Amino acid sequence: MRQAGPADSQTLSDIFTAQRRSLVGMAERITGCRHHAEDVVQDAFLKLLGADSTSAIRAKAGYLMMVVRNLAIDHYRRKGLESRLLAAEEEGQAVSTPEAASPESVNVNRQLLQTLESALADLPERTRYAFEMHRIHGHSQKDIAATLGVSPTLVNYMIRDALVHCRKAMRRIDPSS
Repeated sequence: MRQAGPADSQTLSDIFTAQRRSLVGMAERITGCRHHAEDVVQDAFLKLLGADSTSAIRAKAGYLMMVVRNLAIDHYRRKGLESRLLAAEEEGQAVSTPEAASPESVNVNRQLLQTLESALADLPERTRYAFEMHRIHGHSQKDIAATLGVSPTLVNYMIRDALVHCRKAMRRIDPSS
């Protein structure tokens, strides 16, 4: 049987006091912030202080390091999750709502939409179909070519022609577009 050495007789509080600087340094490397590292080490100490029995722990310094490391990793992950959630929330706040649109912008957008609708109606049926299936519904040019019974190259030209036609129609209404 192994004899109890001086490290075994130390309490976790003694080890914590002696190792505090290295514990904070380790936590800082994980969290990236000295203040967060201090909080993590303090949380680890309070967690171990409230534990039922720590006298059965043989390698108390190693155990303390492991607890601090795990808490630092948890803290780092939680901060990352919070920042992603906060960023997603802030992005949603920047989106304009239809209620916030001015009557002038609503009118301009309606005119542009009507112009686009009219421009699409002016196209040959096959060209309009190829354009709508590709640009609106996301079908590949190869699939559209198979449906229409033409080559993918022809479908490419039809989509290009439709796009050019729509852009010309839009420029008649809004020269800046």
